[in-house]
Amino acid sequence: MTKKIPLLIDTDPGVDDALALLMAFADERHDVVGLTIAAGNVGLGHTVRNALKLCEVAGREDVPVFAGTPEPLVHPSVDAAHVHGADGFGDVSLPAAKRQAEAEHAALAILRLSHEYAGELFLVALGPLTNLALALKLDPTLPQRVKRFLVMGGAVTCHGNITPAAEFNIAFDPEAAHVVFTGFPHIEVADWEATVAHGLLHKDVEQWLAFDSDKARFYELISRQTRLWSEDSRGERWFAADALAMAWALQPEGALRVESRPLNIELAGTHSRGATIVDWNRQTGQPDNTQLLMAYDQGRFEAQVRSALGVA
Repeated sequence: MTKKIPLLIDTDPGVDDALALLMAFADERHDVVGLTIAAGNVGLGHTVRNALKLCEVAGREDVPVFAGTPEPLVHPSVDAAHVHGADGFGDVSLPAAKRQAEAEHAALAILRLSHEYAGELFLVALGPLTNLALALKLDPTLPQRVKRFLVMGGAVTCHGNITPAAEFNIAFDPEAAHVVFTGFPHIEVADWEATVAHGLLHKDVEQWLAFDSDKARFYELISRQTRLWSEDSRGERWFAADALAMAWALQPEGALRVESRPLNIELAGTHSRGATIVDWNRQTGQPDNTQLLMAYDQGRFEAQVRSALGVA
């Protein structure tokens, strides 16, 4: 058997993070070596609790969970509890997991695991980039030990989902995003606009979640509030941003179109703070630091979601 790819996921669960994590756990080519947890969709206490609970439900209590920073680097931000529920998992009063997070801070765990799996580690970031920014400030050589780095974040033509110009993960902590996008020379980016282009039909998702499997039942329960909110506010398709990013992460061969460009984070604009500014015409002379997902095989994406939910 081919050696599995060590996968470290920085995340802020969150309903769509939960689906992405189930996808990662179900994939045979990758071994999830840790979850480092950020504040974002909801506060850190909830995101850590949710990560632990998800590991328990998935039968992956072997995966260590590391708590990170409880707030952005500089400026406070508003969470997304209105989408995910106050607890991040749809406010369905799930009992807490039996185990607790590791004592090691997420930023330190990122650095330690980068040494343990030097040259092989695949790093996927599904939430605000606060933990990764701290890790980079502690050790700027981190990118030299990471084989592949993928971020769910941004809006490549500034069609944002939290402001007119900005996507939530980047806008939650733009300073951290700036540190990360200037610190890593090559980042794969699955942005909000790619998410909108690859929506899942609500009627299909409802069929999948009606399947007789523990994971489908669990996910139907925690995602119900979010899906109802999405259907009311966004129409017939559900936009599962972290799931699309994870589909590309796990099966990069499914990408149909990827563009390489320089990308910078706007920190100060009155209306554009947190925007991801892509130099589409390469006018600045900066090197391309991102690969931007523009199109992914929809059938392959949906097949990965079904597999993660245990749907035959």
